[in-house]
Amino acid sequence: MGVYKHLRTQWKKPSAEVKALWRQRLISWRKQPVSLRVQRPTRLDRARALGYKAKPGFVIVRQRANRGGHSRPSYLGGKRSKRMSKKLPLRVNYQRICEERANKNHKNCEVLGSYYVARDGKNIWYEVILLDRSHPAVTKDPRFKWVASPANRARAARGLTSAGRKGRGLRAKGKGGEKRLRR
Repeated sequence: MGVYKHLRTQWKKPSAEVKALWRQRLISWRKQPVSLRVQRPTRLDRARALGYKAKPGFVIVRQRANRGGHSRPSYLGGKRSKRMSKKLPLRVNYQRICEERANKNHKNCEVLGSYYVARDGKNIWYEVILLDRSHPAVTKDPRFKWVASPANRARAARGLTSAGRKGRGLRAKGKGGEKRLRR
């Protein structure tokens, strides 16, 4: 079994020591800022699967979002009581929210992808992989130089990342990704 496969199995079925470690981690993460740049990915196997390389130009940001529904803007009047509910369902997934907020805080970078890290009763954390679009290590690499083109600006805000496409129903077959003809 390779290193990344071992990491993946440890992530899916954590031991008792790992659970205690996560409890300590979440206590410290709650006190940290909402958007925090980290040196190394927490889940190396997921980061590498999404294209992360440990070289200049790659930025990892741990982003926190509040869980739960969203509140409706305040109403002034003219609505009946049935429509006066303050609760709104979540329209986009938490992963896309985290990607958009991380991209807003790092304007010179583009979102490559993100992955789930942790959650508790109030918050959810994702680590977002960002590419510096003007860094020479990124612009010279043939695998990642597409980020520098103007057509790929604000990918997260336009819903072009994997999480954005999933929320728009474009990742699963038969849900907008493929049109099926009935005869």
